[in-house]
Amino acid sequence: MLAHIKQDLQAVFDRDPAATSKLEVILTYAGFHALLAYRISHRLKSMGVPFFPRAISQLARWLTGVEIHPSAKIGTGFFIDHGMGVVIGETAEIGDYVTLFQGVTLGGTGKERGKRHPTLGNHVVVGAGAKILGGITIGDNVKIGANSVVLKNVAANSTVIGVPGRVIKSQGERLPDATMDQVDLPDPISDRFLALEQELIELRKKLENRDEPNRH
Repeated sequence: MLAHIKQDLQAVFDRDPAATSKLEVILTYAGFHALLAYRISHRLKSMGVPFFPRAISQLARWLTGVEIHPSAKIGTGFFIDHGMGVVIGETAEIGDYVTLFQGVTLGGTGKERGKRHPTLGNHVVVGAGAKILGGITIGDNVKIGANSVVLKNVAANSTVIGVPGRVIKSQGERLPDATMDQVDLPDPISDRFLALEQELIELRKKLENRDEPNRH
């Protein structure tokens, strides 16, 4: 557990340029506080301790605005940026070096039992307000854009945007670790509309040029 906490602390400095000192992170970062509470509650849960793991997670939720179920499985180097509104469900599984921004939900889709929350691979980045719902799998090195709603499996090395989430392949190239360019995410639907608009303009020009001799 201590090794995980050390990696979680280092992840803050690796991915947040505003972090200036370990003391500042330990005392003021709500995402780190929530994760620390999770590490303790998860350890107690794995030891079969009743009541207290859930009580710790609810106390952390009240103090930080982040809710992580003690039974969730979270790898090393996990980072929650800002944190407020993040929810991680009971059967969620998160790989190593994953980044979640504020308002992210790793939730279920109903009252189903068993594996009902998502599994995230390694080096996944989830933008602010995104919702990943159900027992789906998100592959390694995936980027999920802000406010996207993901309901289906996502292959590794992909980018997801929109509601519902649309997958954009990255030609098998590995995406950069723990980065999220919220401004320049591609939008294939918009690109297609622009292409159709350009085709219509070209067709109009051809029709006008064809009709020009008839006018004379």
